[in-house]
Amino acid sequence: MVQTVQASDLTLHEVKVKFGLHETKDENFFIEWWQDLPELTEAEKRSLDEIKANFLYLNAYPMSEEAVKLVVLSPLLAMAGFYRAPFHLKTEAVVQLALEDEGKIVRGRIDILVLQKQFWVLVVESKEAGFSLKNAIAQAIAYMAATPHPDQPAFSFMTNGTEFLFAKLVQPAKQYAFSDLSSL
Repeated sequence: MVQTVQASDLTLHEVKVKFGLHETKDENFFIEWWQDLPELTEAEKRSLDEIKANFLYLNAYPMSEEAVKLVVLSPLLAMAGFYRAPFHLKTEAVVQLALEDEGKIVRGRIDILVLQKQFWVLVVESKEAGFSLKNAIAQAIAYMAATPHPDQPAFSFMTNGTEFLFAKLVQPAKQYAFSDLSSL
């Protein structure tokens, strides 16, 4: 009998063990998040200030995951150009991974999946305001392990509206790393 496990119920330790992954502290492994980044334009800085002001105002009230997506995530994805060619996106994309040696299937839904043709460019996991990003990390890493292109690095972006974290996974090496945690 095959057992189904929700990705959102897994801990980071369980994800590491189930997929044979380990975190690397090699600074050269994940340079994409800090090296050779373009300077922000004045318009981009104003847009970021507006996103921040909107979030801080609305965060005085209970803020669901959907509100974080609407107020923070959607404008950031637009600024990054992910709503234009050559990208397209899927929301609530169903992911399923079979763990053959354990007789289990890990299942979940990626909040936002940015694709270029069929190649996964970015896995986005969001949580409601006030929740720790710790709740998103294991889920995002599990989803990245499900990429249909394990020969290519997988990237994810996690946010609760206040904090932001990027991750990179390289399947052949079974290694992943995180960016520094950023905050409003």
